[in-house]
Amino acid sequence: MKFIIAVGIASLMLSACNIKPKRNSAYYRNIGGEPSRLNPIGSSDGYTWAVRDYVYETLLDVDPDTYDWVPNLATEWKISDDKTIFRYKLREGVKWHDGVEFTAEDVKFSFDILFKDKFNTVTTRAFFDGIKEVKIVDKYTVEFIAKDQSYKNFDVINGTLKIFPKHFYEQDLPKSYFNKHLLGTGPYKLEKYYRGSRVVLVRNDDWWGYKIPDQKAHNFEKVVLRFVSDNNVELEMFKKGAFDFIGMQPEVFVKKTKGEIWGKSVHKNKIQNKGAKGSSFIGWNMKHPILKSRNVRKALYHLINRPLMIEKFEYNYKYPAAGPIYHESRYHDSSIKPIEYDPKLALQILKNEGWSDSDGDNILDKVIDGQKMKFSITILEPWEGFLKYLTVFKEDAKKAGVDINIKLIEWNSFIKLLDERKFEAVRLAWGGTVTWDPMQIWHSKSIENGGSNFVSFSNPRVDEITDKAKYIHDKEERIKLLKEAEKLIVNDYPYAWFFYSKFSFYGNSDRIKKEKDTYGYTVGQEYWKFKSEMRKDI
Repeated sequence: MKFIIAVGIASLMLSACNIKPKRNSAYYRNIGGEPSRLNPIGSSDGYTWAVRDYVYETLLDVDPDTYDWVPNLATEWKISDDKTIFRYKLREGVKWHDGVEFTAEDVKFSFDILFKDKFNTVTTRAFFDGIKEVKIVDKYTVEFIAKDQSYKNFDVINGTLKIFPKHFYEQDLPKSYFNKHLLGTGPYKLEKYYRGSRVVLVRNDDWWGYKIPDQKAHNFEKVVLRFVSDNNVELEMFKKGAFDFIGMQPEVFVKKTKGEIWGKSVHKNKIQNKGAKGSSFIGWNMKHPILKSRNVRKALYHLINRPLMIEKFEYNYKYPAAGPIYHESRYHDSSIKPIEYDPKLALQILKNEGWSDSDGDNILDKVIDGQKMKFSITILEPWEGFLKYLTVFKEDAKKAGVDINIKLIEWNSFIKLLDERKFEAVRLAWGGTVTWDPMQIWHSKSIENGGSNFVSFSNPRVDEITDKAKYIHDKEERIKLLKEAEKLIVNDYPYAWFFYSKFSFYGNSDRIKKEKDTYGYTVGQEYWKFKSEMRKDI
């Protein structure tokens, strides 16, 4: 799973709206923020992943319409009868961007490096808990040996393990070097990283995929990934031709896509597919003196007016999230209902917990561990665009005697505080997955060492379910068990989830040629091409 957070870039001014780059055959898109680091090994940063996925590859890929596994760096695979040995025949003739041949040594290295201290790989190790080792059979054949019979092992090997070049990352160089240089087998190579602005990728003409008959992906000579966090700036740049693709929020789609250019030089799209849906949330530090109370967290949830936010900011294109799983997912327990906005109930819960305004300053207080504490919580927010939602929450909470402070913070500083657990509450988001596994975010093993369980949620039964579910290969039986885990998580109120989307929205420039507006599980930008190979500068 990965973060989907747009973050602030302080130096970006509205004058950026007037940028008119020389476009030629470059494909321009906005990824919303600058990567916390360019080196992808061990990173869980969605911006890093946005760059990484153009440069590095996995052993297998997924079909965008069926979600079935298809060949990628591996052409054949076989699973032992006891489901503990996975053998892969590697594609021959694949070259790293520096011309060195890709071999089984690189596959073994890509797994081994995750368990060494050279790079910060703590957040990704949990994915590979079930894999014991990688054995080299010959130059083009590898075997993954599993510790157990977890159903996840095959999927993790196929799609989660990015393959990195051993000869490159084994170099005795400062970590900073690997944050400026990338070397993969993928369809694009790093040409230039303009800090604070953009990453420029150039097509790898030696990519093995171009030799495959009927291969339709990766048609652009260059890809330029910009770091624009302000939605208004992004939209104006798009309208002026500075982007070929932008994601859209409902407000933009409904109110800001009118005028003569729409349907001509730029187009808007409303789509539905089976792709995973993510959700924003407020995560409470469950070790904080105030927030360690389950009932306090529940009361705060009742103070979030999501129906108003959906009507005012989302134009009724979203609906309240009930928990960590998209409501149409097979993994979601439909008996779990969204928490309702109910200030009276919230105040009653807080009074029952001993909170009162003892000094008449309109802020609730309580003696905790022998010390009088004001009910004051600071929420760290990495994206200016979400401030309006938190402001609604702040004003409603104030009426109930709860002092909510909102602190806008730069992304890298935000991540540091998150890893160090130096926060009271944070607002961010997780991307969704088609399947659901609580390990990364909800298992107690993921609390320490900068793991993704930064709110310190711990429930022995959830740990037990998570560990047990790994070995259940029957999907329906596994889902039934995981629904219990979802209910336990939701009932402890570690997060206040906001919304899930009914639709997805995006804009594309007129020079884009698409086979269709969306595939079964993804929009499919990788299959887009230009209507003509070149276009005049703008």
